[in-house]
Order: sequence, then C-alpha cells, then structure tokens
Amino acid sequence: MYRQLLLLTTLVVVGEAYKVLVVFPFPSRSHSILGDGVVNALAKAGHQVTYITPFPKAKTASNIRELDVSTNKAFIPDDTRDHLESHLNNTRLDLKLATFVTTLSKMFANTIETKAVQKLINDPNEKFDVIIIEWLFFELYAGLSAVFNCPFIWVSPVDPHWKMLALVDDVANPAYTPDILSDILPPFSFVQRVKELGLQIFGLGLQYFVIYPILLEDYNRILVPVIQKRGLPVPPLQDLIYNASLVLSNSHPSVGKTTSLPQNYIPVGGYHIGREVKPLPENLKKLLDNSKDGLIFFSLGSNIKSKYLPDQLKQSLLKMFGGLKQTVLWKFEEDLPGTPPNVHIVQWAPQHSILAHPNCIIFLTHGGLLSTTEAIHFGKPIIAIPVFADQFTNAKRAVQKGFGIYLKLTYNLADDIKAAVQEMLSNPRYSLKAKELSVIYHHRPLTPDKELVHWVEHVVKTGGAPHLRSLALMVPWYQKLYLDLLAVIVILIYAIVFAIKKVISYFRKNKTKSKRKTK
Repeated sequence: MYRQLLLLTTLVVVGEAYKVLVVFPFPSRSHSILGDGVVNALAKAGHQVTYITPFPKAKTASNIRELDVSTNKAFIPDDTRDHLESHLNNTRLDLKLATFVTTLSKMFANTIETKAVQKLINDPNEKFDVIIIEWLFFELYAGLSAVFNCPFIWVSPVDPHWKMLALVDDVANPAYTPDILSDILPPFSFVQRVKELGLQIFGLGLQYFVIYPILLEDYNRILVPVIQKRGLPVPPLQDLIYNASLVLSNSHPSVGKTTSLPQNYIPVGGYHIGREVKPLPENLKKLLDNSKDGLIFFSLGSNIKSKYLPDQLKQSLLKMFGGLKQTVLWKFEEDLPGTPPNVHIVQWAPQHSILAHPNCIIFLTHGGLLSTTEAIHFGKPIIAIPVFADQFTNAKRAVQKGFGIYLKLTYNLADDIKAAVQEMLSNPRYSLKAKELSVIYHHRPLTPDKELVHWVEHVVKTGGAPHLRSLALMVPWYQKLYLDLLAVIVILIYAIVFAIKKVISYFRKNKTKSKRKTK
C-alpha cells in the first residue's frame, strides 16, 4: 500500500499540469502554425492551455481552450496580389510606415478588447502559471503578466535580431547582426555596416518616440483598470516589457545565422514539425511512389496564392513543367485546366509528408522561414522565389549555406526555374548540403518541441527563472557605453590643463615681477 501511495505521489509530482496562456493573435496562417506548435507541444505534455488565436479549430483536445480573435483579420488585408504585381512589373510597392504602425497597434488593442479576452482578464478566478506571447514589434501583451501576476515568455517568429535581444539582454552589434527588416547577410561591407547602424538608430528612435507612447496609452487605457480591479500593484509598462523570463526563438544555426545569445534566449526552430510523419493520402502516395525520376514540389505557402499569377505566367510554367521528365506537384488554390500529364494540381498539400518522401527531390518554394526550416528538417534542396517580408533573407541565406538557388519573380520565371532545376539535378552539391545541414539540425539533446516544453516548465518551477536574467538589463545605457568614464576623463583632462595653465600663469607673473624689481 505504501509503495502504491508513493508511486501515485511521484506520478502527480512528475505529471504536474500547469495552466498556460498562449497569445498568438496575428491573423496570418504561418504565425498561426507557430502558435499551434506551442499549444500542441504543451497540451501533449499534459498542461492546460488557453489559446488566443484568430484561427480557432472546430475541434480541440480536452486540455485546450481557444479564444476566438478572428476579428483581427479585418486589420490585415490580403495584399499578396499587390506584392506579386510589383515584382512582375518591376515597380515599388508603397508601404507607409505610419499606416503599418497604426494598423498593428489597433490590431493588438482589438485582441484584448475582444469579448472573449475581456471575459478572461476580468474574471478573478482565471489564473495562469505562465504566459507565452508571440513578439511582433509591439510589447503591449507584456501587461498580461501583471493582470495574472505570473511570469511570461516571448516567442520570436524569426532569427535573432537586435530588437528581440534587447528585450532580455542588450542591443546587438549592428556590425554583424542585421536588422529584422534587412535582407543583407553578414559579413558586411563598410557601406552595409553603416546602413545597418542607421537602421538600428532609426529603429531605436521609432520605438522610443512613436511605438512606446502608443503602447503606454493602450496599457493605461485597457490593462491598468483590470490590474487595479484585481487588487494588484500596477507596474510601469517599461518594467514589464523587459521582464520576460525567456525568449523561445523559432531559429536554429543550421537554418539561420549564428549569433551571440544570452542564456535565456533559446533556439527551438522546427518545434512546429511533428516528430511522426503522417501517412500520405493514397492518391499522393501512389503519385510519389511512381515518380521514378523524382518529384518537384511547388508551393508558394499559405499567404501567397498561385492563382493570382498572371495567366501568361501560369501557362509558361505549365509548358515548362510539361517538358521535364520529373513529376511536378503544384499546390494551387483552384482547378488549372490544360495541365500536362506529369503535372498534378492539389488545392491542399500535406507538406511535411511530401517532403519526407524519398522521391521528392526539389522543393520549389516562396522561401518562408517555416518552409525553409522544413526543407532542412527533411534534407531537401530548395529553389526559392521570395515575394515579401523575411523571404528574401531566407532565400539569400539558402544560397549562402549552399542548399538553395534564389530566383526573382519575373515573367521569365519559367525559363529561370528550368535552368535552376537543371543545375540542381546535374550538381549534387545542393542535395548533399541539404542532407548535411539536416544532420546538424537533428543533432540536438532534445527535439525542439520537447525543449520548448522543458523551458516553459523550467520558468514555472523556478518562479520566472530570475537566475537566467541578464545583468545587461541592470546597467544604464550610458554606463554600457562608458560615457560616465569618458566624462570623468574629460573632466580630469580639463582639470589638468586648467592647473597647468594656472601654474604657467603664476610663474609668468612672478617672472615679470622679478624683472621689474631688477630694473
């Protein structure tokens, strides 16, 4: 009986379930995939998860509760057609910074003002052990940690950059760390270093003079009354923003860049990829099994739609694909008439299962970070056609690492793809490099989803992981730059010069007096 009781107690302690709030409110499928990955990993580990998402599911596990913020979709219009046209016509797409900032700030406020979220934060019985928040330019949701009086964790959807690092450590050196909006890869030339420095200075100014005042106003208006209603102290927003326990980063050196990281910045890139590959539907399994010359998988991701490509380009692509001896599987959002026998159209594609198949030999992609990570996970070379955001950086990095070819989106795309396919098939270095990077990617102490769960549990078990907090956050900026030392040196030099001048003046006066007495 004692042994049974001890075993039961051990199981309760080991299998302790935490209450976790996960906030991924950005209305983009790729961001939602990252949020789903966090939720699924935690739910699988037995934790109770409340998930704020613009893409609620029809059915979830019993330990997952979803809060619908799909009204956020109204703030982010689908402008992928505009991006496609700007590339094809070689025109500049006018993106106004003021509009971007205003739109994002309204969307972030709307998330908290949504009925379901308001009910959550105003219920005094709602409590959480930790909050996990996707970072995206605005840090308003850091205030939720004051509402629920618990630690919080940032999730960075991209490679480490100076803004993200500054939240838990220090501003990264722009001489070798590109800005989040930059598509330049290190090592930098002199001009590029100057440009990166300029971007960082601009970003710091934007944060201090534009974004932070908006955040402060929304914090005081939306969250402070809730904190006061709960009878809790109201911390300054600035303190909350820099009080994260960890950053869980959707990155890994095999896919992205190597960066100096503090101990509370954890790369878990690829955590959204299931450890067990789901079986292919029978029709796709048969197609891949019979593709003896290999299969080329063509997908522009969840946001960019192939149906928006001009008819002229679609027809030239079909003609080019039809001339290949390889099978082509094209994820296309609608039926496409006139497809050659070796070209197959699917409106939905189980990307992981397709890339896992040995007969899939090339991934023709838009270069999104999730797709690029999945290519490395399954050891497949890519031909990247970037359209917006970080896709350009990802495509350039694939070229730099040796497992990809970068193509520009033009009306000559069909010919460019044909040449790239021929290069990739005739030169095994791309495939070999993809497999080499895949070994590096997989050679970790834990799978990324398990590592994510470990660090979330670590934050709760250690009361917010204060032992990992960087000392850099405790040092004022002027001390980091040794401006106080510079001031002391300047004062000392001034004092010494002043003293020397006084001594010289004194001796000159005495010398003059001596001459007068001699006369």
